Amino acid sequence: MTTIRRAFDADADGIRRVARAAWHDAYDSLDADVIDETISDWYADPLGSALHGWAGGVPANDLDDIETMLLVAEQDGNVVGFTQGITMHTMGTMLRLYVHPDHHGEGVGTALYDRLESRFQEHDVEQFRALDLASNDRSREFFENLGFERVETRTLTIGGDPYDEAVYARELSPSGGDDG
Repeated sequence: MTTIRRAFDADADGIRRVARAAWHDAYDSLDADVIDETISDWYADPLGSALHGWAGGVPANDLDDIETMLLVAEQDGNVVGFTQGITMHTMGTMLRLYVHPDHHGEGVGTALYDRLESRFQEHDVEQFRALDLASNDRSREFFENLGFERVETRTLTIGGDPYDEAVYARELSPSGGDDG
């Protein structure tokens, strides 16, 4: 059985293990050493530092309005997936959602998504955004099946090289349900 819960610093090794396996599985265009360096950088201790690079375009006075959420999926005491989201005003952004490849197809990603969406609704989020490398067909299909549309493509630098990052979005109804 999968349990979704808030992440703790003690989950850092499990989160890095899941991220590393998921990146190696999904992003075969990236050099293995670049993946390992990026995972070590983005998921450094403490876990709160895992907002790597995101806040660069946010005005400093808005940073106080950001709420962060890091959730893990756990099976038999092991982290098998995680998601990280932030809210700012009425927008919620899923920065990451990764499931260990050994657990694909078990509903872990959907359970993580559902819990994050519930948390966003508790924060009166009206627009839900999700980010991933544009080359990740699995995530594109996942988001489209949830009613997201690709609304933007921007550039993300990983290992000194530029990559297209897809931005997906969908509206959430003010009543706490979804529109789709």
